Amino acid sequence: MVTNAAAGSTDDERVDSALAVLRESSDVRVESCSDPDDLGRILAGRDGRTPVLMGGDGSVHTAVAALRGRGELSADLPLGLIPLGTGNDLARTLGIPLDPAEAARALLTARPRALDLIVDDAGGLVVNVVHLGVGAEAAERAGALKDKLGKAAYAVGGVLAAATTTGWGLRVEVDGAALETDGPVLMVGIANGRTIGGGAELAPDAIPDDGLLDVVVATSTGPLARLGFGVAMREGEHVERDDVLSARGRTVTVSGEAFPLNADGELDGPVSARTWTVEPAAWSLLVPGGGPTSSGGSD
Repeated sequence: MVTNAAAGSTDDERVDSALAVLRESSDVRVESCSDPDDLGRILAGRDGRTPVLMGGDGSVHTAVAALRGRGELSADLPLGLIPLGTGNDLARTLGIPLDPAEAARALLTARPRALDLIVDDAGGLVVNVVHLGVGAEAAERAGALKDKLGKAAYAVGGVLAAATTTGWGLRVEVDGAALETDGPVLMVGIANGRTIGGGAELAPDAIPDDGLLDVVVATSTGPLARLGFGVAMREGEHVERDDVLSARGRTVTVSGEAFPLNADGELDGPVSARTWTVEPAAWSLLVPGGGPTSSGGSD
């Protein structure tokens, strides 16, 4: 079990509750991780054990990147997850309980589920969602508020970002075909999972093992349109708006005016162009039910 060395006392209690459940029927070794190099060392010395990550999307992202860097990323080496992040969006998509003790109990009977991976032309990867534009600006603002507001920081950051941005001049191509955006773009989401920001349904129909990227493009740049888009996205109703485009494909390229981006909570940019491609069934996670790929099925 890989824990965060920087976790506070509240997280310590949640870790202990999960650990107690796992130790009822498993031999558990606990390792503390303070940076990506630590995680690489831990994975190198796992001795056939299953790595169980205590964290959120960022923890999964880091572990997948470490395994990929070591040439060991495979659907045959499943990871476990006990959600301890702020948003836990990948866990939400996969039906992993958000309570640590419940997640630990579910892990004991979980099965591997092979999942797609999003990779970009700059050497980055995404396990859940990469989004650019106002969403990345919102995440940057939320980051400064997370210690005080917790999950509510996402909502506050979104309001602050939406109140000030007027959009970006961007070209969005899916499998080589340009989407008709007709004006500035507020946000582009490229999704493997369904939600961002602790449950906002960015791509409500996304399936993380169907071999496709779900693409959402919002041109909601007017003051009222920005507000309406933000409110509608909390419940996944934004995809029904006239100023929102949806598409699916295997490769997505965004280019134009320099834009900020957020990949699994990691901020990057601004950049003026980037391409993302899906790698089907590139890794796996232990999830309730698990089993083979579920293309077309429910999560």
